[in-house]
Amino acid sequence: MSRSISAENFTGAKSGGGRATEGTGAVAASRLGPGWKISPSIDIAAGGTAVLADIEGPGTIRHLWCTTDPHSAWRGTLLRMYWEGEETPAVEVPLGDFFCNGWNVFSQVSSVPVAANPNGGFNAYWPMPFRRKARITLENLTAEKVTLYYQVDYELDEVADDATYFHAQWRRSHPVPFGQVHTLLDGVTGSGSYVGTYMAWGVNSPGWWGEGELKFYLDGDDEFPTLCGTGTEDYFGGAWNFDVPGQGYTAYTTPYLGLNQILRPDGLYRSQQRFGMYRWHVLDPIHFAEDLRVTVQSLGIGPGQGNGLPHRYRHTSDDIASTSLFYLDAPSSASLPATPDLLTLEVD
Repeated sequence: MSRSISAENFTGAKSGGGRATEGTGAVAASRLGPGWKISPSIDIAAGGTAVLADIEGPGTIRHLWCTTDPHSAWRGTLLRMYWEGEETPAVEVPLGDFFCNGWNVFSQVSSVPVAANPNGGFNAYWPMPFRRKARITLENLTAEKVTLYYQVDYELDEVADDATYFHAQWRRSHPVPFGQVHTLLDGVTGSGSYVGTYMAWGVNSPGWWGEGELKFYLDGDDEFPTLCGTGTEDYFGGAWNFDVPGQGYTAYTTPYLGLNQILRPDGLYRSQQRFGMYRWHVLDPIHFAEDLRVTVQSLGIGPGQGNGLPHRYRHTSDDIASTSLFYLDAPSSASLPATPDLLTLEVD
């Protein structure tokens, strides 16, 4: 059975849509009457939390759509998802980062599981199965009201015995300590599959910044990983510094990977380059049976050493915020990092 939750049907009940008599559109629809867009959105007060969905299962969430006013809410709100009545969320991610827009500046995304459309229409198609209960909330950490339009589309039906639970974690190194790595995931235990990465990467050094390797430590790996890439731009499907000769950094958005955002310095207060990148392991999921840890190096290229010697790799201390998406055989994970506060989330 197909169901949908929105500000026009808070419970998703059959025949429950369009019945509102009050809401954010009541004044605009005052001459139209019931059924005419009286409750298209909700207001979330400063410091408040809204319950977007509270669903009795079994079922599967198939699609999320939302948009906010103002756009600054993208890094000022926390999207959370809870499965099976757990008190610990399986998903805790800033709203914008979940939809590949981590810098409070709109970036268009055309991919299979995530689409970000003008001007801030966010869509996600990750399947999210649950057996007994699903709950979605949005917390407003900012000092101003946030207006949210949203829709949660789901099916009520049996869930396969081997279906696993959707998880997402956000972490930020601001900056990465010199000579160290940024950790995307750590301490994830159980059986599952890693399905996606989004990074909002702010550059703090001149020169090329993306030599760092992504490493996946699987099932007891300690010092050395089982999966090791060759560079940051390589992991996101690019090459040679994302640089097309004559035009420099070049954005692209494809079904499963992309460099969707390039924010260049403006000669005044935006002094640093910033990037947004995604890779979805939909066709190439990374399976693990016991545990998983994921890291990326903050590594660039420095100038040559003279006497014909080549350029050299060098440590950097960039601002890296990552969103990691994975499925796990448990509805919650003990590895969830500390909940970020507004200062930690802040876009400088």
